[in-house]
Amino acid sequence: MAQNIYDRPDFFAGYSDLSRSVRGLDGASEWPAVRALLPDLAGKRIVDLGCGFAWFSRFAMSQGAKSVLALDISENMIARARADTAEAAITYEIADLEHLELARASFDFAYSSLALHYIEDFAGLVATVHQALLPGSHFVFTIEHPIFMAPTRPDWATDAEGRRIWPLDRYSVEGARTTDWLASGVVKQHRKLATTLNTLIAAGFSIRHVEEWSPNDEELRDNPDWAREMDRPMFLLISTQR
Repeated sequence: MAQNIYDRPDFFAGYSDLSRSVRGLDGASEWPAVRALLPDLAGKRIVDLGCGFAWFSRFAMSQGAKSVLALDISENMIARARADTAEAAITYEIADLEHLELARASFDFAYSSLALHYIEDFAGLVATVHQALLPGSHFVFTIEHPIFMAPTRPDWATDAEGRRIWPLDRYSVEGARTTDWLASGVVKQHRKLATTLNTLIAAGFSIRHVEEWSPNDEELRDNPDWAREMDRPMFLLISTQR
């Protein structure tokens, strides 16, 4: 079973105060880049893996999606999503993505935002998503970049010349990383970039776009504190097609 950190009161309280939790997609720095990867959602049957507060699920409905199955392991997340949603075409279910079952050829699009780096059996989940999609359908997801996840102590340092340094180590040692983020003992699963891409290819997906997110010039002008994101990639955005 995947770690259900979001139902810990201290973690959930901290997560609820994040910009992306309060402002939704507009509060997610990577959202403009993610949106550019999305196919036309009109008429699509969509599965949202790790839906959180369901900001994307509601966005999909606003774009004309036929239906959304929104899944999350957290009872807190699903309860909040249900409270914020009046769309009858969105179905919410509590689900452990480590042991997910989806009906074959039942969806036209799969999406996930910053959830799959918690999954140990990534290959199993990818295979499940592949068989659940109709041929030609897209799977778009974001995860924390492996350069961001790999370090033993993921925090900025300063070298002798005053330069900001990201302390990358153990990149080729894949597996669990335990960090303190919003709460102690948060477990994520580090995989090399090649492992992520090759797992998708082995499952039968074609890679359509890979982006190691960093802010563009306009975003830097509006958010000067994002300058540190030019020194190491925080998010990995991937678009695939079945």
